[in-house]
Amino acid sequence: NYVAAKSGVIGMTKVWSRELGKFGIRVNAIAPGFTATEMVTAMPEKVLDGMKSRTPLRRLGEPRDIANAYLFLASDEASFITGTVLRVDGGIVVGT
Repeated sequence: NYVAAKSGVIGMTKVWSRELGKFGIRVNAIAPGFTATEMVTAMPEKVLDGMKSRTPLRRLGEPRDIANAYLFLASDEASFITGTVLRVDGGIVVGT
């Protein structure tokens, strides 16, 4: 189940950040929202419009949005961030 797998990743992110922090290893996760991948963009226009309408930014994410989040978390600018789940979802978790 997708939800169970996602919960497992979040739990492991927290545990591993606690266990590996003493070695200077940071562990974070990214939770992407609806992203314009081949699978998603192949959906009917009505479905895509529904996805966009449930997202406060009213658009799908682009793969580069997700990639930029990974680049940030891997950078020195994020050197004090660990155990975090970064939501790159256009605000969908807050609703419309």
